[in-house]
Amino acid sequence: MRRQDFRYELPRELIAQSPPRERTASRLLHLDRSGGSLQDRRFAELPQLLRPGDLLVLNDTRVIPARLRGVKETGGRIEILVERVLDERRVLAHVRAGRSPRAGMRLRLEDRVDARVVGRRRELFELELDEARGVLEVLEAIGRVPLPPYIDRPDTALDRDRYQTVYARHPGAVAAPTAGLHFDEDMIERIRARGVDLGWVTLHVGAGTFQPVRAEWLEEHRMHAERLTVGDGLCRQVQRVRADGGRVVAVGTTVVRALETAARSGRVQPIHGDTDVFIYPGHQFRAVDALLTNFHLPESTLLMLVCAFAGYGPTMGAYRHAVEQRYRFFSYGDAMFVS
Repeated sequence: MRRQDFRYELPRELIAQSPPRERTASRLLHLDRSGGSLQDRRFAELPQLLRPGDLLVLNDTRVIPARLRGVKETGGRIEILVERVLDERRVLAHVRAGRSPRAGMRLRLEDRVDARVVGRRRELFELELDEARGVLEVLEAIGRVPLPPYIDRPDTALDRDRYQTVYARHPGAVAAPTAGLHFDEDMIERIRARGVDLGWVTLHVGAGTFQPVRAEWLEEHRMHAERLTVGDGLCRQVQRVRADGGRVVAVGTTVVRALETAARSGRVQPIHGDTDVFIYPGHQFRAVDALLTNFHLPESTLLMLVCAFAGYGPTMGAYRHAVEQRYRFFSYGDAMFVS
């Protein structure tokens, strides 16, 4: 298939610029794969779409305040987006500047922290902070929320809370696993009370999630790598649920990528490392039975994943319906449940 096959028209005013007043106040479009039917619902109805004995798998990564501004020792302004924390003092980062900084150059970040350019790894720069505090502590003190490029406003204090899931535990993501933003603590308890088990993976979402597909043919595209952990406990949960006839319900495309990476051998196995799996139509799913996800950008790898799971025709039809019904799109937008 070609990249252009995943193009659709989206009025700019449907791109959500802020979260809804309440996390669970968003809308939910239900696509039933068996018959292709669509139902307009509210996210608060999600527990009714889950069954006792299902396993709901969520991504517990935590978004770090990864965006920084600064100046080079030459006086030139720079913008930094941390991609990966390497250790207590070093990070890999995207750096925007009039001229790329060279190895050894000193930087001043947010007029509060000094750093040094160690070197370059392809499109990323390795930076070392001149700080007694650890990198994560420094970022919490001076960093900004790394809102996606389609949110056309500065970050605010509200984003510190709402561009983060209520169950985030492990710092490392530079973009939120957005399907999880709709959950609050009460919703999680309602789901548990219905007899649905919860499981966790950790996939640290990278900035590459917003990178466009540049290859014309999907087979030629190469995905960015992201760190993930799928533990032994979750693997046992998946095996038990499958044996008992329950469904594995993935909350977000990041969970799908984590589970399908862990299931490459045919069954879900523990993994701790990187994944660059690219899921597009033709993929044979081994670990996921239902999917909760947001609405994704045209021609994006995330939309291609949803098409692989739900079917190309039904997915693109659902997107046309969502546009016609004025659903809100992307990170702070509405959700879609595919069963």
